Amino acid sequence: MSAVTDSLFDPRNGDLSLQVTDADERAPTATQRTNCFAVYWLREGSGTFWAGTARHLFTAPCLLFAVPYQPVRVESAAAVRGVVLRFHANFLCVETVHAEVGCNGVLFNDPYGAPVVALDAGTDREVGELVGPIRRELTEGGLAHAEALVAYLKLLLIRATRLKREQQATPADSAPRRPALLDDLRALIEANYRQRHAPADYADLLGVTPKALGRLVKAHHGRTLTDLIRDRVLLHAKWELLHTLRSVKEIAREVGFDDELYFSRLFRKATGLSPTAFREFETAIRGGSNLSMP
Repeated sequence: MSAVTDSLFDPRNGDLSLQVTDADERAPTATQRTNCFAVYWLREGSGTFWAGTARHLFTAPCLLFAVPYQPVRVESAAAVRGVVLRFHANFLCVETVHAEVGCNGVLFNDPYGAPVVALDAGTDREVGELVGPIRRELTEGGLAHAEALVAYLKLLLIRATRLKREQQATPADSAPRRPALLDDLRALIEANYRQRHAPADYADLLGVTPKALGRLVKAHHGRTLTDLIRDRVLLHAKWELLHTLRSVKEIAREVGFDDELYFSRLFRKATGLSPTAFREFETAIRGGSNLSMP
């Protein structure tokens, strides 16, 4: 992947916590990283969507999703056209106060799934009927402006979540059949990611060779098993850094790293910030609201 360009939301600079921009580019685009959740509504084009180290194929019309601090890159041989919505947790935090939307772990923060929702003509039109009012509200404002924006965005995420769940329950005929072994692997990672980081450990538990398991994970998850385990570890670590006052050393140990410096290097490589800088920056721009949770 190419070098990463950071563009971090910071309300102290007057940045808006919800932005809608047009995407009309020829790939490969630069790898970008923001501290916002992102929804890509692509109307034309096809290619590869890189979310972190994971590689996912897409064909428009579709929706693509990215989480804060995740390096994102779109590759396509032709122009990719669409709209990108970015929103910070200050505006709508799908992980905490707005968890009722139901998209966390489905559209966002799912290390095991593809962040892609296919659209047909009808559902593509539905998305447009929600994105359009968001753009108008951002331009025109008016009574209950913020409430209207939150409502439209929630509706968009709820509709996308329902579509994603439907597509997971009934995969397209062209989709590769998902081996049951991967469901077993997911359960094992969820039970052991704090202690076991080596792919060979999971291969042993599943009774297959590391090479065979690695090929299977690469084919269905678009990344290596090492990356999959690491992403699950970092998902836990980011939550602890954002929503608790536990020290970096404590959090590192909880996810299986006795070497705090090694954990910090791993975290920085994935997010662009050290664990301490990540916590301090996000806490500052959220006014400490992230640390006031029960």
